[in-house]
Amino acid sequence: MKKFIYLAVLLFIHTTFNNTALAQEDKTVLVPLPSIDDFTKGEDGWAFGLGVGLEYESAYEGSDEFGLEAQPAGAVQWRSGDNIYYFAGEAFGWRGLLNDQWLLDALIGFEEGREESDSDDGRLDGLGNQEEGYELVLQARRSFTQDWRYWLVSRFVASENGNLALFGVGRRFGEQTDGTGSEINLVFVVHDSEYANNGFGVDAMQSASSGLEETNLSGGLRSFGIDYNYRQNLNSDWQIYGEALFEYFSSEVRDSPIARSDYEAEVGLGVIYKF
Repeated sequence: MKKFIYLAVLLFIHTTFNNTALAQEDKTVLVPLPSIDDFTKGEDGWAFGLGVGLEYESAYEGSDEFGLEAQPAGAVQWRSGDNIYYFAGEAFGWRGLLNDQWLLDALIGFEEGREESDSDDGRLDGLGNQEEGYELVLQARRSFTQDWRYWLVSRFVASENGNLALFGVGRRFGEQTDGTGSEINLVFVVHDSEYANNGFGVDAMQSASSGLEETNLSGGLRSFGIDYNYRQNLNSDWQIYGEALFEYFSSEVRDSPIARSDYEAEVGLGVIYKF
């Protein structure tokens, strides 16, 4: 039932803003932000990007273990003016311009589960496995300038395991407006109690099985974070990208016995071929 509700919301958002989006003639990307992939080369119709990336990241939220993993990169996109529909990995979504200063994004995807085997050191033993679930992600960015030099960002995540919201500010570096260069975002994140306990709570049964102290978290501040994105065209077809994320947890999250580290971090690098 939730999946049908999410699809209805996505359709409503597109219907509301599709007729008000303003086309821009002299640009090749929807917005000149390295964090927003756009393989359309400024043309309406289908576009494809296919590649691979390497990610070095925390084994799970709150882990002090890190691992290197290869991930597919790219997306299938269809552009119509200032609207792009896309399928990327396990996410289907739409993004579009309301005007020169508002970018909206909505997607339906999967929230990663957690397995006891994610910890090589056995830190998750007795906590059980968490299955993947659907999530709806709504995002808005409001630029202060037409060239997207500075902006405000907000994101809301509604999932089967609770809700999360993010708010922050961003800055783009470099003079190019073709989607390459780099950007940085400073954010803070809040979550409700259901989301908090899904990641960092320990119920009575888990406590008995794992030996960890029973823990129940309240909603509120989750973390402060910083993320960096880089994108560069090697030629008209090949593109490289990089990303880095650092999230410092709030005191309540840090006190959870699941949080073996005060932070979560990720670094990624990849290459994409644009068709």
